[in-house]
Amino acid sequence: MSHIHEPARKTPIVHDCDLCVIGGSCTGVFAAVRAAQLGATVALIEGNGFFGGVATAGLVNIWHSIYDTVGQQQIIGGLTVEIIERLRQRNAAVLYEASNASRYAVFNSAELVLALDELVREHSHIRPFLHTRFVQPVSEDGQMIAAIVEDKSGRRAIRARYFVDASGDGDVIARMGLPTVCRDDLQPPTTCALLGGMDEVARQNPDFSLGRLVHDPRYPNALEQGFLWHSEVVGLPGAWMVAGTRVHGADCSDADSLTAAEMAGRRQVRAIPDIVRDHTVGGRGVSLVALPSYIGIRETRHAVCRHRLTEQEVLEGVRFPDAIANGSYRVDVHHSEKAGLTFRYLDGREVYVLPGQPSVEGRWREERDHDPTFYQIPYRSLVPQGAQNVLVAGRLVDADRGAYGAVRVMVNCNQTGEAAGVASALALQGDVPVERVDTGQLRSTLRELGAVCV
Repeated sequence: MSHIHEPARKTPIVHDCDLCVIGGSCTGVFAAVRAAQLGATVALIEGNGFFGGVATAGLVNIWHSIYDTVGQQQIIGGLTVEIIERLRQRNAAVLYEASNASRYAVFNSAELVLALDELVREHSHIRPFLHTRFVQPVSEDGQMIAAIVEDKSGRRAIRARYFVDASGDGDVIARMGLPTVCRDDLQPPTTCALLGGMDEVARQNPDFSLGRLVHDPRYPNALEQGFLWHSEVVGLPGAWMVAGTRVHGADCSDADSLTAAEMAGRRQVRAIPDIVRDHTVGGRGVSLVALPSYIGIRETRHAVCRHRLTEQEVLEGVRFPDAIANGSYRVDVHHSEKAGLTFRYLDGREVYVLPGQPSVEGRWREERDHDPTFYQIPYRSLVPQGAQNVLVAGRLVDADRGAYGAVRVMVNCNQTGEAAGVASALALQGDVPVERVDTGQLRSTLRELGAVCV
C-alpha cells in the first residue's frame, strides 16, 4: 500500500483566543508578548520544552549590534534591549563595543531560557504550549480559523482570530496553500557546540586560530567548505560556543533532509575537539560540554509577501513608510556551492572569506562621501500574498538572497516578531485583514512600546 486511510475523527478545541503564534523562538515570544500587552489573548506553541529557538536550543549566544554602523544612533530597542538588560542584571550577558563602534551582546543561553519563561509568565493573557507540534491549519472562506496541534494529551485544536507563523520554515503558510519559495542555493545550516578548555589552548599556542586549525587539509578529519567563528560563554570560564560546521545541500524544511543534516552536523562537531586534542599543546584538556537541541537553520522557505526586500534596498539603506525594523548587520551570504562566505557592507566594501586562507577584499560599489548606516524592513514583507488573518515573522520574511543574508540575524528577526504581534492586535481591534492594518498606527504603537521606529 502507498497510503493508509485514517478514519474521520472529531478534534477537541483546547483553547479559544485572539491570536495564535506558532513557534516559540524569541521572535514568537516577542510577538505573543506585544499582542498580550495590547489586550489580546494569545496561544504560544513551541515544539521544544523551552522558548528561545536558535538563541537557546541552537546555542547561538550572540545578538548583533543594536546601533548603526558608526555607533552614533541606537536603531534597535524594545524587547531585545529589555531582555539584554534582564540578563545583564543577572551577570548573564556582556555588552561589547566593537572596533566599528557598534554594540553587540554575548549571553548565557541557559539564562535566556529562564528569562523568556519569566517574560511569558508576566502576561496572564498568554497560554504557553510546550512540547507541542503544529500539524495543520483549518481554514474557512480563505481564513485560518484553527491550528491543529499534537502534544502529550493527543491531537487538539486551538481556535483563534489571527495567526503568526513564526515556525521559521513556513509550516503554517505552506500547509495553508499560501505561496512560498525555497531557493536552490539555500544557505547551509550549522550545528554549534560548547567546548570547554579552549581559553587554555589559546593561551598555550601563540597565534592560535581554531578556524585555520580545523580546516587544515593535512588532517584527514578536517572540515571542508566551512567557516568557523566562536564566542565566549558568559558564566562558563574557558568555554567557547563554536559555530564551525556546515551541511551543504540540506533543505531543513524536508523531514528526511533535516534528519540527515542533524546527524551530519554532529559528525562534524566531533572532529573539532578531536583535531584540537591531537594537534595543539594542551589540547588534551578540551572537552565537549554541550550539543544543541537542533541544528542552526539559516534558510528554508520564504513567504511570498506584498513586498520582497532586495539586496539593493538593504545596501542603499532605503527608507520605507511602513518600516517596522532596522538593522546594521552586514550582508552575510554563506555559499551553498563553494567554500567560505561573502560579506557586503553599507559603505561599499566586499570581502570573500575562505577557511584557513587570506580574505579577498574588493568593493561592490565605488566610494562615496556619505554612506547609509542602517537599513529597514517594511511591514509589507511580513504580509503573505492572499492572507487575510495570517502574518509571518522571523526568517520567513520575504527577501532576496542578498537582503536575506543581512536581515536573517536574531536582532532583526526579534523586531519582526514584535511588529507581527502589534499588527495582529491592531487588526483585531479594527476587525480588518492584516494587509489593511494602519501602518502609521502600527509604527506609533511600536514606538510607544519602546521599539525604535525612524
